[in-house]
Amino acid sequence: MSGPGRDRPDEQGYVEWLTERIGERVRREVREDMPLIECGLDSVALLGLYGDAEDAFGPLPDHPVEVWPYTTIRNLARRLAGRDRVARSGGRIRTAFVFTGQGCQHPGMAAGLYAHCTAYRHHLTEADEALEPHLGRSMVQLMLGRDPLIDQTALAQPALFAVGYALAATLLEEGVRPVAVLGHGVGEFAAATVSGALPLATAAELVASRGSFMQHLPAGGGMMATCADPFEAAEAATQEPGVSIGAINAARATVLSGDIAGLERARRRLADIGIASTFLKVTHAFHSPLMAPVTPRLEALARRMPTSAPALPYYSTVYGRDYDGPLDAPYWGTQITAPVRFADAARALLTEQRPTHVVEIGPKPILTPFLRRMGGPNGPRCLPACRGPQSNAVDLAGILSALNAGPLADDVEEGF
Repeated sequence: MSGPGRDRPDEQGYVEWLTERIGERVRREVREDMPLIECGLDSVALLGLYGDAEDAFGPLPDHPVEVWPYTTIRNLARRLAGRDRVARSGGRIRTAFVFTGQGCQHPGMAAGLYAHCTAYRHHLTEADEALEPHLGRSMVQLMLGRDPLIDQTALAQPALFAVGYALAATLLEEGVRPVAVLGHGVGEFAAATVSGALPLATAAELVASRGSFMQHLPAGGGMMATCADPFEAAEAATQEPGVSIGAINAARATVLSGDIAGLERARRRLADIGIASTFLKVTHAFHSPLMAPVTPRLEALARRMPTSAPALPYYSTVYGRDYDGPLDAPYWGTQITAPVRFADAARALLTEQRPTHVVEIGPKPILTPFLRRMGGPNGPRCLPACRGPQSNAVDLAGILSALNAGPLADDVEEGF
C-alpha cells in the first residue's frame, strides 16, 4: 500500500490502514471504534500519520487538525473515503436540503412568498389542512396575522413544519431533486417528510402533538447559546446536574440546555475564561433530560402511525451521521431529549455527498453561516430558500436559476 497517487481505498480499506499505522506509531493495539484521543496521538504523531497517508495515497484534502471532530478511527476512515469520491457528474447540480429548527419563527413568516408564489401558497395550504384538525386553528392565519403567539412552542413547531414543507415542496415541484436532507431539531419532521419516511398527515399529527406536549411541561427551563467548543461547554456544566449540551452547531457554537439557575452559573464560569454566552428566547429546556416526560406520550402516538426508512440519504442530527433506519417511534422519542448534533451531521453530509449547493429551508437563514464555514472556500454554494417576510417569487426564481431548475432549466437531470 505505497506509492503516491495510487488508487485510494474504500472506507474499510482506510480502517485497516489507519488501524495498522496508528498501532505502529503508539506501539499498542488499537480498535476502529476507539476514540482518537485515547490512541495516544499527539500533534507530531498526527502530522506523521498524515505524511504516511500522503506517501501512500497522494495528497489528502484536509489539514491534519480537521480530523479531531471525527472521533474514532472508523469515523476518520469514513471522512477520508468520502472526501476521495470525485463527483463525475458532468456538471450536474447536486443539491442538499437543510431544514431549520425552532428559534427562527417570527410573525409574517414567508408572507411575501404566500402573496406572490402560487406553488408555495398551494403547498402551505396543504400543510395547514393537515395540521388544523390537531391544532384547532389555521397556521396560515396565525402567520399572516403576525400574531405574537407564534413564539409559543405549541404553535411555533407546527408553523415551522408547515413553512419548511411548503418551501421544499415548491422546490420539488420546480424540478429540484435533493441528493440528501438534514433537519435541525424540529426541522427533522419536514426533512423526514421530504425523504419519504413520513407521510404528510403523520408528520403533521406528530409535530402538532410534540409541540403541545412540550408546551404543557412545567416552566423553569431554558437554553443558552455559547461561543464555547463542546468540551468547554461540558466543563462549565459539569457541576450542574440539571444542565447538559442541547446542540452542537459548529466548532465553537454550543448550546447548553437545562434549569435557569444552573445555566446562569455555567454562564459565569464561561465568562471567567473569556467565553461569551447569551440566553435564548425559549420557555423550556429543549433537547435535554427535562423533556423526558414527553417521550412516552410521543412514542405511544408514533407507534400507531405509518413510518418507514428514508428513501434518500437522511443525515440525522440525533446521531450526527447518515441514518438509514426507520424513522419510527423510538427514533422520535430519542430525538426529544438528545442533543442536536448539527455540526457532525452537516460535516458528514458535505463530506459524503459532495453537494454543489445547499439550500437552507426555513423562514429566514440561521444555519447558512455555519454551513459556509464548514464547506470552506471550495465548498458548496449555500442558499437560503427564504430571507425573511419580504422574500417573494423573484427571489425564488433566482434560487431556481442557481439550481438549474424551473421553466428555464437546461435539460439536465440531477442525480442521487
